[in-house]
Amino acid sequence: MKTAVSVPDDLFAQADRLASRERRSRSEVYSAALREYLARHAPDEVTAGMDAALAAIDEPAADGFVSAAARRTLEGADW
Repeated sequence: MKTAVSVPDDLFAQADRLASRERRSRSEVYSAALREYLARHAPDEVTAGMDAALAAIDEPAADGFVSAAARRTLEGADW
């Protein structure tokens, strides 16, 4: 899917340098950045995905205490 997005010149330059340094396209850099941003701002989707994976292998979901502790741990982690 193609889309047009406006970004400040300095941010564009930083992304361009990163893409060059990593030998990736700007599209790859922007896609990776958007994926990371969405993952950080949609923790319920991560939890739902983990629950679905556990259900697929017939493992019981964690109890409420374990889920809350895991969420606190994941929220404090640098991704």
